[in-house]
Amino acid sequence: MTENARKTSYTKRSEDARRGVEAMGTVLVTSGTGKTGRRVAERLTEQGVPVRAGSRNASPTGVAAGGRSGGVRFDWADPSGWAVALDGTEAAYVAYPPDLAVPGAAGAMAEFGRLAAQAGVRRVVLLSGRGEARAALAEQALRDAAGGVGPTVVRSAFFAQNFSEGALLDSVLGGALVFPAGSAAEPFVDLDDVADVVVAALTGEGHAGAVYELTGPRSLTFREAAEELGRAAGRPVRYVPVSATAYAEVLEGFGVSGPEAGFLAELFATLLDGHNSATTDGVRRVLGREAKDFTAFAREAARGGAWHAPVHRAARG
Repeated sequence: MTENARKTSYTKRSEDARRGVEAMGTVLVTSGTGKTGRRVAERLTEQGVPVRAGSRNASPTGVAAGGRSGGVRFDWADPSGWAVALDGTEAAYVAYPPDLAVPGAAGAMAEFGRLAAQAGVRRVVLLSGRGEARAALAEQALRDAAGGVGPTVVRSAFFAQNFSEGALLDSVLGGALVFPAGSAAEPFVDLDDVADVVVAALTGEGHAGAVYELTGPRSLTFREAAEELGRAAGRPVRYVPVSATAYAEVLEGFGVSGPEAGFLAELFATLLDGHNSATTDGVRRVLGREAKDFTAFAREAARGGAWHAPVHRAARG
């Protein structure tokens, strides 16, 4: 594609997005306080789209007057509240923590899809993972149950923000990045890019049924990532590769239950065995621009104070 053609395509996407936003009804964000859900909700709100942010800690009657915007109780462990959360919404962003590959996810997607179709939801965007066979089963369960809705699936690489606001923050602060990734490379994706793609799919046309694989523009090993994080943070950060079993013990030390720790450790080891190392053009296909590089992420996170906390901190569960 020539530069002029690329600019024309980008302008058309921008115009389509503006028209889509102006006509948009309420969007349910199932995990409105999560890493991706919070960003999606903020972007939609900034564009004037009514948002219903789901949270397990919200009041069961948290939907604002008229059912258009506000918070609502949404707990993946309690399907009894899902219909209320979906009532009166036009679209939904679905994020299933801790991962779409966990046992029970396919059943939850089937029930959510059935209720979304019943509520008349027109668009559903689902966050998934790259190269996860069990997550693909959950994706299909949602498609089958949602009928003509045609969910958009966003398969994401490993979040760059896992190092700055996620499970690996304490490791970076402590100077030792302990993880079961061996020497495999990963094209870390920035959550701002993920959120922008999700919002584009929620508000624009032509995304129904699409599958977008999102990565950063280059792949790094965890050792290389640790070096970049150290330079940005202004303190040494070294990578310590461990087995899945050893990492499960680390997670338990942070308060994660034994079964969940074992599942997560095995999942990380499986996903980070090299089969997801290739980059994709998913961000550019949807947004018309390149994905954010890991170096830019690290510098922005450092400027924002992500790693300014004391090195020795109480562990978080």
